[in-house]
Amino acid sequence: MSTHRPVRLTWVQPEDLVGHELRQAAQDGRDVREIEERWYAAGGAPAPDRAGASEPSAPPRLRELATQLLDEIALLDSPSAADEPTGLDAIVAACPHWPGPPEAAPAVDRTRLHAAWLGRAAGCLLGKPVEKLPLTGIRALARATGNWPLNTWFTARGVPAELLAAHPWNRRSAPTSLAENIDGMPEDDDLNYPLLTLLLLKRHGRAFSTADLARLWLDELPAGRTFTAERIAYGNLLAGVEPPETARFRNPFREWIGAQIRADVHGWTHPGDPAGAAAQAHRDAVLTHTGNGVYGAMFTAAALAVAAGGESDVHGCLAAGLRVVPPHSRYARAVRLGIETARTEGEFDAVVDRLHAVYADTHHWVHVLPNAALLAAALTHAGGDFTRSIGNAVSGGWDTDSNGATSGSLAGLLAGGPDALPAHWTAPLKNRLATSVPGFDGAGFDTLAALTHQEVLRP
Repeated sequence: MSTHRPVRLTWVQPEDLVGHELRQAAQDGRDVREIEERWYAAGGAPAPDRAGASEPSAPPRLRELATQLLDEIALLDSPSAADEPTGLDAIVAACPHWPGPPEAAPAVDRTRLHAAWLGRAAGCLLGKPVEKLPLTGIRALARATGNWPLNTWFTARGVPAELLAAHPWNRRSAPTSLAENIDGMPEDDDLNYPLLTLLLLKRHGRAFSTADLARLWLDELPAGRTFTAERIAYGNLLAGVEPPETARFRNPFREWIGAQIRADVHGWTHPGDPAGAAAQAHRDAVLTHTGNGVYGAMFTAAALAVAAGGESDVHGCLAAGLRVVPPHSRYARAVRLGIETARTEGEFDAVVDRLHAVYADTHHWVHVLPNAALLAAALTHAGGDFTRSIGNAVSGGWDTDSNGATSGSLAGLLAGGPDALPAHWTAPLKNRLATSVPGFDGAGFDTLAALTHQEVLRP
């Protein structure tokens, strides 16, 4: 006798998407009160708080209602639409200080790119064991070992058993990301996507289209390695939905952080050219995201492009990122809030507390807006220091590995080379990256830097 257990896929069940869509719609200023009442009256539940799937499966009538309501919400006008366009021409028109083309592209050598890869990996790895943990848990676990402010890896050694029981490490990451367990860089989507971008540029060059990226994903990216907006878009592709509709169709995660974590290589390969980097990141982002979700990719790519040029400090990089984001958008407001808060608070814990007071009750921990505010604050407060950059980003909670990765990428570029990064961050990586992206498993970061450098030099 067999017992049937339904497959509860995360981030795709219609009954789990409705709560996220209701939340996103409310943030957009759309009136969804009547739809919300119908959903809860029928027995619908809010979106899962931390995980991507609820238990148990919804009955057929509720699932049918969920898909109907997702389509109804999509038809509602958004008051924020005018200030938050998705098309590139409209974004450029909305940005009064859109950067011009560089007079001459600065040279960028492999060592700077090597530091960027290492920085991205170290920052990501630092954040992996505490991903999904509340801020109180992150602080308690680090303080229990004297690692606060964060200046080295998390460890379970010396942490009281009752504290570990109250705040367990991320289940998937703890075996490979605590100080006592690190043996090279384990697989993570924050590193998979830069690898996929390298493949994209190698196959199609800088003139790639969003459709080229879609085909690459279907060929080379396992569906199970996608999450949130990327998983929805992937499923839409399999159902015959064409980009950029893949980003909009029943996708409540279209303004979450996914496109922002895919932007690094677009920035690294455009040294001194923030506009070019942002435009390239835009073609990538619109496969899965709209509005603020797209701005996250453009902001990050532009900031990294300036850092790759080696002619600015961290504050100039962030300012360049803001120039490619519509100034009246919620994303621009989040970045400005992060920067201003970091400038006015002496202790970074106080910065984080202020940002959580603004966003924690209204936005999911993977949404791009709180993470953008935190990223900007972390980098501003650190002033270019590598350890403080990744430590700040991870210590602020929310999407710890993604923020750690992006901050490490930019701080690595600013450091200028691998030797400028503290050895306790780079040595455990053992110049080895695990990944399911074909052709890259076990690759060294020096090799990845050389491949990236080839794309910098490609006409």
